[in-house]
Amino acid sequence: MTLHLVKLCVGADSVESLQAWIDFRVEQARAAGLGAHTTHTTRMVPTRRDALLDGGSLYWVIKGKIQARQHLLDIRPFTDDAGVKRCDLVLEPRLILTQYQPKRPFQGWRYLKAEDAPKDIRAGGDVQNMPDSMRRDLTELCLI
Repeated sequence: MTLHLVKLCVGADSVESLQAWIDFRVEQARAAGLGAHTTHTTRMVPTRRDALLDGGSLYWVIKGKIQARQHLLDIRPFTDDAGVKRCDLVLEPRLILTQYQPKRPFQGWRYLKAEDAPKDIRAGGDVQNMPDSMRRDLTELCLI
């Protein structure tokens, strides 16, 4: 059964700024001779690895709402130079817009059941192409 992760996106104030950061990290990886993927390092290692890697994604909370997701490709535990256990969440560089879903602040990441995850916004649709502020306003008015 597929399981997802949800995490606050610290430092990005929009989906566009998150995508710019992802693009920057992919270029760094390519320049270093690595594959075209991004990693996000976290302190806690998910214990439900098999369910997460069975089609799971990392859902990003931006400005108090889940707004986008990235497919989760791998989970790589490691110990850093200070002896602290961490893990890299290996993510597909493509960002997929989702319907807004309010989310209160929390620390770290949380599991997200597939049935509780927001639906994707289909590529090429009018909603996908509208400015983020307009999409946010229409969502708050329950029009989309």
